[in-house]
Amino acid sequence: MSGLAAQRHRAGPPATPLYRDPTAPVSARVRDLLSRMTLREKVGQLNQRMYGWNAYRRTPDGGFELTEALYAETDRFEGLGALYGLQRADAWSGVDHTNGPGAEDGAALADLVQRHVVERSRLGIPALFVEEVPHGLMALDGTVLPVNLAVGATWDPELYARAAAHAAAELRARGGHVALVSALDIARDPRWGRTEECFGEDPYLAARFTEAVVRGMQGAPAEFFAADKAPVVLKHFAGQGATVGGRNSAESDLGLRELHEIHLPAARAGIRAGAAAVMAAYNEVDGTPCSGNRALLTELLRDRWGFEGLVMADGLAVDRLARITGDKVSAGALALNAGVDLSLWDEGFTHLEEAVERGLVAEEVLDAAVARVLRLKFRLGLFDRQGAESKPFPAQGRELSTALARATVTLLHNDGTLPLPATASRIAVLGPQSATVAHQLGDYTAPQRPGTGTGTSVLDALRTLAPPGVDIRHAPGCALTGDDLSGIPEAVAAAAASDLAVLVLGGSSARTPDTEFDANGAARTAVSHMTCGEGADLAGLRLGAAQYALLDAVVATGTPTAVVLVQGRPHVLPNTAGALLTAWYPGPWGGTAIAEVLLGLTEPVGRLSVSVPRSAAQLPVYYNHKDTEYGGYVEESAEPLHSFGHGLSYTSFSYGPPSLSGRSVTVEVTNTGERHGRTVVQVYLRRLITSVWPRTLELCAFEGVDLAPGERRAVTLRLDAEQLGRDGTVEVRVAESSRAALDAVPLVLDLRA
Repeated sequence: MSGLAAQRHRAGPPATPLYRDPTAPVSARVRDLLSRMTLREKVGQLNQRMYGWNAYRRTPDGGFELTEALYAETDRFEGLGALYGLQRADAWSGVDHTNGPGAEDGAALADLVQRHVVERSRLGIPALFVEEVPHGLMALDGTVLPVNLAVGATWDPELYARAAAHAAAELRARGGHVALVSALDIARDPRWGRTEECFGEDPYLAARFTEAVVRGMQGAPAEFFAADKAPVVLKHFAGQGATVGGRNSAESDLGLRELHEIHLPAARAGIRAGAAAVMAAYNEVDGTPCSGNRALLTELLRDRWGFEGLVMADGLAVDRLARITGDKVSAGALALNAGVDLSLWDEGFTHLEEAVERGLVAEEVLDAAVARVLRLKFRLGLFDRQGAESKPFPAQGRELSTALARATVTLLHNDGTLPLPATASRIAVLGPQSATVAHQLGDYTAPQRPGTGTGTSVLDALRTLAPPGVDIRHAPGCALTGDDLSGIPEAVAAAAASDLAVLVLGGSSARTPDTEFDANGAARTAVSHMTCGEGADLAGLRLGAAQYALLDAVVATGTPTAVVLVQGRPHVLPNTAGALLTAWYPGPWGGTAIAEVLLGLTEPVGRLSVSVPRSAAQLPVYYNHKDTEYGGYVEESAEPLHSFGHGLSYTSFSYGPPSLSGRSVTVEVTNTGERHGRTVVQVYLRRLITSVWPRTLELCAFEGVDLAPGERRAVTLRLDAEQLGRDGTVEVRVAESSRAALDAVPLVLDLRA
C-alpha cells in the first residue's frame, strides 16, 4: 500500500460537510456552504426568475410532470434560488381546478419540484417556494379571508393573528415556505386600486395589524420555523400608498418626515416582531426607486433598524432600474448594492456574475445577500427534511374567515331601520351584489371550487337565516358598472310590495380570463365589472351610474331601505337610505356575516379604518392631517362623510371622564342600551408644544370592549411610548372615533416631566 493510500485508509471515509450537520449553528452552516459555492451558484441563489405555474403540467392520469422550462431554469445556475407561485391559481396564471394542484396534491407537486432542484444542485441546495398570501393562501382550496381593509375595520389584531396562523399552516401543508403578505401600504388616497390591501389610513393601527400577521404566521421568534409556520415577506417597503393621483406604481411625493411618521411605523413594528423579509416597493421616494434606494434598504433598514432578514424586489422592479442605469446588468448591480437580496422575474440579477467581473459589484456584497437567502433556508429546515412530509390540511378555515367577516361589518348610518324588525313579513333583496359570492372576495383570489358551497351571498344567507314564513323577493336591478336601467322597474316593484328593502351595492376586484394583464400581473385594462384591485385605479369614487339610479328609485318607493356596500375602497354614496353599512370585501362567507347583522342575530362591531369622503374632489380626507386652520370649500364641506374610527352599534355606550396615571389612561365605559355590544375605546394625541408643526390628532392606543346591557367597566390603556416621544406637551383624548375626539375633554401630559 502506498503512503498516500495508507494515509487515506487511516483517515476513514470523507467527513460530512459542516453545512450538512443539523446540530451545527446556522451561522456556521451558512459560512461553510458559502465557502464551497462557485460564483455562478451564488448568483443562482439570488434569482427567482420563473413563474411557478410554468414548472409543471397535468398528465392524462391526473398526476404532474415537470416541464422543459423548469429543466432549463435549474440548468442555468445548477439549482434554483427560489420559485414564485408554484401553487398560485388565478386568471393571470391560467391555473384552475382543471389543471392546477389542490389541497390533496399540492404537497406532492412541491416535493416533485424540490427533489429535482436538489438533484440538479451540485451541493444539494433546495429552493424556497414563495407564495402569495394577501388574504389567505392564493391557491386552489386555500381559505379566503376578508381583505386587509376589512381586517382593519375589525380593530381586533388578536383575531387576525389567529386567521394568519391558519393561513401559514395551509401554506406549509401544501409544501410552500414563504408568504408574501400585504401589510405596509397606508391608504392615503382611496382612488388607488390597491386600497383594499391596506389595513387603513393610520400608521398606528397598521402597525398593530402588521405585528399580528408576523406573530400569527411566524410564531414566537426562534432560530427555526415550526412545521406549520411560515416566514413572512412584508410588502411594500415603502410609501406606496401615497402614490401621486392614486395611480399604481406612480411616484410618491413624500418628505422625509411624512415618510417616517406615516409610512414607516408599520414596517418598523413588523421588523421588531421578527419579520423574516420585506419587499421593496415599485414607487420611488425622493427620486430614487425603492428597489435601488440604498438610503432606504441599507442605511435605514439594516444599519439603523438592525434588520438581518431578506429583502426581495417586487416583480420586474429591478429591470425597471435600467431606465436610469442604461442596461439590465447595471440595473441588477444597483439593486444589489442598494440592499436587494432576491429578485422577482427580473433579468438583471441573472447578470450578477458579469457585474462582479466588471467591478460593478464587490463579491463580498453578493456573498452577504447569498448568506441571507441560505440562512432562511436553514431556518426552515430545508436541508434537513428529505422528501414530502405528511401534514394534514388544517381545518377551521371557514370558521375563522366568517369570524373575521362578522367583525368587519360596520354600521355607518341608521335611523332605526336596522336591525330588521321581526314583524317584517316581506323583504326585498336587491342590487348587483345581492346574489353573488365572486364579487365578495377581492383581488389576489384563487378560483373557488365549483359546486361545493364555498361561500354564501347576502340573498342566500337571508333566505337561510330569516324567520320561517318571511317572504324574500329578489331582483338585481342593475349591473355593477354601466348605465343600463332596464332592470330597475322589477326591483322597484319588489321594493314597493315589501315591508323592507335590502339594497346590496358595491364594486368588484374579480378578474376573468379575458382580463388583459401586464407582465407583473396587474390589470392592464379592467374588465367590465372590475372597479378595484391592482391596476384598477379610479379618477373618481363613484359606483356605476345605474347603481345610483337604482338607489334613488328604491328609496323613492317609501319602503324602509338598508343599503349594504361590498367594496374594496370607500365609494361615494349619499345617506338617503334609512341605514347604511359596509362590509368591504368580506370573503366567501361574508353574506352570512352581513345577514346576521341585518337580522340582529349579531351586533355590528366594525369601525372605519379609513375615512369615507363626500366626493373625490375633496381628497385627501384622512383624519391625521396637519393641524392647520384652513377653510372648507364654497360648494361643499371639507370634512369626510364618515370619519376614521366611526361605527354605530345597536346599543349605546357612555364614556366617563378619563384619568391619567403616568403613561396610562383609564376610562369607565358603560353599555347604556338594551343589547349586548362592543365599543372600541380610541385614544388620540393632540400635540401642543412641539418642535415641528403637529397633526390634528394621532391614534396612540385602542381596545375593544364587549359589554352586556347595563355593564360598566374601567378600561386602562398604555400609551405608546415611542409615539409619545420625550419632548413637548400633548393632550390625550379618549373617544369612540376621531371626529368625536375633536370634542372630547382633553387631559394634558407634559412629556418632559
